[in-house]
Amino acid sequence: QVRLVESGGGLVQVGDSLRLSCAAAEGSFGIYDVGWFRQAPGKEREFVVAITWRGVTTRYPDSVKGRFIISRDNAKNTVYLQMNSLKAEDTAIYYCARKVSGGEYKYWGQGTQVMVSS
Repeated sequence: QVRLVESGGGLVQVGDSLRLSCAAAEGSFGIYDVGWFRQAPGKEREFVVAITWRGVTTRYPDSVKGRFIISRDNAKNTVYLQMNSLKAEDTAIYYCARKVSGGEYKYWGQGTQVMVSS
């Protein structure tokens, strides 16, 4: 069993930074990809970025490129999302998820709320 826990969300101002953490409270990340997703109010969940166990990342969408950075500490079973120059449109619940051997994201955290106030 794998249980993921996100933390680090909160209420910030436009232009501020936050660092989200995703920890494997039970189980581990192992050799599997871990991704960050977000769901804004009234919108569908969208993929943000993922990272392999070797630290290779997917491309960032234009909406966060140059502002968000994903990283991973395998020894701590933790994945981070550094979010800089936050915008109001970054307001969302942020989720992390871990892939399984079949390639799908099976294990999800409960989410952490990020609110960016202008």
